[in-house]
Amino acid sequence: MVMKLILAAAFVWAALIPCKRALHMFQQNRYEVKRYFKWMKSSWAINAASAALPLILCVIAAVCGLFLKGIVRDVVLCVLMALNGAYLWGAESEKNYIKPLVYTARVKRQIAVMAVLAALCLFVFLKSDLAFLLPAGSFLLPWLLIYLMAWITMPVEAMVRQRYINEARKILADHKDLIRIGITGSFGKTSTKNIMQSMLSEQYNSLMTPASYNTPLGITRTIREMLKPIHKVFVCEMGADHVGEITYLMNFVHPSIGLVTSIGPQHLNTFGSQENIIHEKMQMIELLPSDGFGILNYDNDFIRNYKVQNNVETVTYGIRSKDVDYRAEDIVYSPTGSSFTVVHGDERVHIETKLLGELNILNILSAIACARHLNVSWNVIQRAAKQMKQVEHRLEMRNINGYRFIDDAFNSNPVGSAMALEVLSMMPNTRVIVTPGMIDLGEKQAEYNKAFGEKMKDKADIVILVGENQTKPIVEGLEASGFDMNNVHVMNTVKEAFAYVYQHCTPKDTILLENDLPDAFSH
Repeated sequence: MVMKLILAAAFVWAALIPCKRALHMFQQNRYEVKRYFKWMKSSWAINAASAALPLILCVIAAVCGLFLKGIVRDVVLCVLMALNGAYLWGAESEKNYIKPLVYTARVKRQIAVMAVLAALCLFVFLKSDLAFLLPAGSFLLPWLLIYLMAWITMPVEAMVRQRYINEARKILADHKDLIRIGITGSFGKTSTKNIMQSMLSEQYNSLMTPASYNTPLGITRTIREMLKPIHKVFVCEMGADHVGEITYLMNFVHPSIGLVTSIGPQHLNTFGSQENIIHEKMQMIELLPSDGFGILNYDNDFIRNYKVQNNVETVTYGIRSKDVDYRAEDIVYSPTGSSFTVVHGDERVHIETKLLGELNILNILSAIACARHLNVSWNVIQRAAKQMKQVEHRLEMRNINGYRFIDDAFNSNPVGSAMALEVLSMMPNTRVIVTPGMIDLGEKQAEYNKAFGEKMKDKADIVILVGENQTKPIVEGLEASGFDMNNVHVMNTVKEAFAYVYQHCTPKDTILLENDLPDAFSH
């Protein structure tokens, strides 16, 4: 009996980190079983490679369990599970997640159900004399129990979700004078939201959805927990990776001002086609009320060429496009920020900002268009632009251990990565890029990554790629462009890439961190 209790304790010790990671990935896949299954299917090779040692220990345990008997077998199994657990806890302590697991009430309910399911499995293993499977079960079972847990909790979560959404709807309905601004796009949403908040909060008591709270539940939580009667403006980021999601959010929030930052090949795996992405994102404008106000990025061909089925008033902005309502000219980049001139009709206004890159200038233009619509003066706009903070992980200039980094590590895309390279090209001394490439781009992922590699010529001096398999298209692009391949280095981990940077670069060089594999793709 005592030995069984020790085996159970070792099982729990070894299973805690796999349970945490499985729940984390389920959360990052929006608690959707289909998304989680697709992630499991697409990332098994990455997971297997990063879990080589635990898997080896599980195999050793299974072999020992088959050939050993009694107390000797149980002791060996306990030792192997203890080693497995120690390794997993150590690896977990070194991870720095972009989006850590958030222990919401929903996750706590999931933890309770997972604990019951794991206990039942443990009971079966011990009762049926299948103890030799405990090490493998502690490591692999949590990833599979997610499916059963999701099925068990589905009815409860549906009821909780609907109750919260109904409460949020009532709060919005009671807040009749609230100016509601919806922001969507394939990329640039969060940066634009932060810039918009910085600008409008100079004149209005404004609330924005925090972090990446751009789903129905994230927006619901913002409304229920943060929206107060004193707020005059609500800046709401709206994300979508399935057809119908923007339509749902528009009918939920009912913004009077809508902004589409960009349209591109993000989430092709779930949208199915570029046409679906275009139509869904443009619902932001097509579902505005007749007295609403739409803001469109005309540097984006998909937006420019779309025929909006709504007579709502719209304004356009851009840098390359000349026939727009708000245009940026005389752009200058430096290690400390950017400056440019806004041209609006006969008005020419100089803007200075700490933010870097063409994409951020486009984002500022869109916020200016909204601010002017809401009668914010140019003086206030200039002050806000100069004072606004850089957005974390989005062309953020950072000093790390005395080295100059441009942190563009959040979910790279073809347009954003090209703009990041342009910023890097303007920096002094040796220019270095560290990247694992772009992901979640469907069938065209290899094509986009090859083009990414081709663009690095004359913009970066040293290329450090993370992950041999996923960066092969980038290598092909670099070779095709004539890049000096002696200055291309492929590393297995981000840790190795940083070690190379610290060994070979100087504090006067500039290192661009372009995309970090989202946590759901990096285990």
